[in-house]
Amino acid sequence: MFKGGIILFLLCLVHGAMAQNIGVTKLRNETSRNVVRVADTAYFNWKQGGMYNFNLSESSLSNWAAGGDNFNMSINTFFNYYAYFQKPRQSWDNNFDANLGFVQSTSIGGRKNDDRIDLISKYGYRIDTTGVWYLSALFNVRSQIFDGYSFSGTNATFTSSLFAPAYIILSAGLDFKPSSIFSVFFSPLTSRTTLLLNTKLSDLGSYGVPKGEKIYKETGLFVTVNYNNVIAPNITYKGRADFFSNYYQKPENINLYMTNMFTFKINKNFSANYSLDLIYDDKIKNFGPNKNSPGLQLKSIIGVGYFKNLQVKKIILQPKI
Repeated sequence: MFKGGIILFLLCLVHGAMAQNIGVTKLRNETSRNVVRVADTAYFNWKQGGMYNFNLSESSLSNWAAGGDNFNMSINTFFNYYAYFQKPRQSWDNNFDANLGFVQSTSIGGRKNDDRIDLISKYGYRIDTTGVWYLSALFNVRSQIFDGYSFSGTNATFTSSLFAPAYIILSAGLDFKPSSIFSVFFSPLTSRTTLLLNTKLSDLGSYGVPKGEKIYKETGLFVTVNYNNVIAPNITYKGRADFFSNYYQKPENINLYMTNMFTFKINKNFSANYSLDLIYDDKIKNFGPNKNSPGLQLKSIIGVGYFKNLQVKKIILQPKI
């Protein structure tokens, strides 16, 4: 009887040990197996990059019978930086351009021939299943950095300064983006503000701002078209056209601001560039025989120089599971 009890007790211990070993083995297998994570669609995707260009030209003459300036030098630079944010139903495009040019010669001295800063930011939320229509808001500010002058012979007339003028656009509307290289933004509700923070220019009533005022606001229709693509081997085109119509003051007179830049890549470090800017604003009446009429403003620059593509960087952040 006693021996039978001992045998039964030993059998229970062996059974318990075997059951515990099976449980430990199962737990070990569960903790060591690979975990397959389901892809999280709520990702954050930033794409950043840009371009830098530096052009320099110089000429000098000595005892040159045909005539000309003894010395002439021009420097032109262009800087672009962009940051694009993308989620399944959202997009946020940010772009900054800066142009600066300077020319020096023995006959006219030194003066700038290009000066522009331009920041545009556009946020959109996709509203269709095809992925091309976005309900969007846009912010744009455009101005220059240094004082500007217009020249007639040896006479120089002060014409611009930092935020004099500056143009600020705040807009809401629809954005059509069929591809990453082309977009059309249309807004029936846009606020356009002209800043003229220089007192001297304000007292003259320059750039359509009433005399003595430094801020002039308009409400109207706004359309901007953007295109950026490699149009041929080693040739890149970057263009933008803005159109604005004031609802309350001659809406048929549409303001135009257009930029065009062609980059002809020569090799890894050098390129030729051609830029053409066009501006029309019927409130700017500095042209014509009597300097009291609006006119189409043109600026064209050709150059060859150092070219650098800033590294394109993509940042993808996913919440931890």
